[in-house]
Amino acid sequence: MLVRVTSHREPEPLALDAFERLALHVLRMEDAPDEVELSIAIVGTEEMSRLNQQYRGIDGPTDVLSFGCDDPCLATEGEPIVLGDVIIAPEVAERQAAELGVTVEAELNLLLVHGILHLFGYDHDDEEDARVMQERERVVLDAYAPEA
Repeated sequence: MLVRVTSHREPEPLALDAFERLALHVLRMEDAPDEVELSIAIVGTEEMSRLNQQYRGIDGPTDVLSFGCDDPCLATEGEPIVLGDVIIAPEVAERQAAELGVTVEAELNLLLVHGILHLFGYDHDDEEDARVMQERERVVLDAYAPEA
């Protein structure tokens, strides 16, 4: 499994290796094949606003976006399955964490899990889908033991 975490903010105050560890945990929990590749991008609010407008037609930044790539099959033997991209805006997560009374780390972890689960087909288009997705988020996060 390959997880690439990149930051488009300078300097980046977040520990990017923490995103990688959690992403690998989610991939394992979702029984992803060993040949899977996932990209995670950390962006500022301006970039997230641009992407949100471009791909969803919505003005302003959102917290997380997911873009699936390949169908789950190998393109050619020996090449990884490109699962997709998860894009996170930490400044939006910081505001949400304050509003919800949770830590920024907890909010970022939830957003990363949420974004990856979208790539596995989870959604929240209706009440039942949202309930199923939220329950899976809880299961995945409850099973996660970050390194000290």
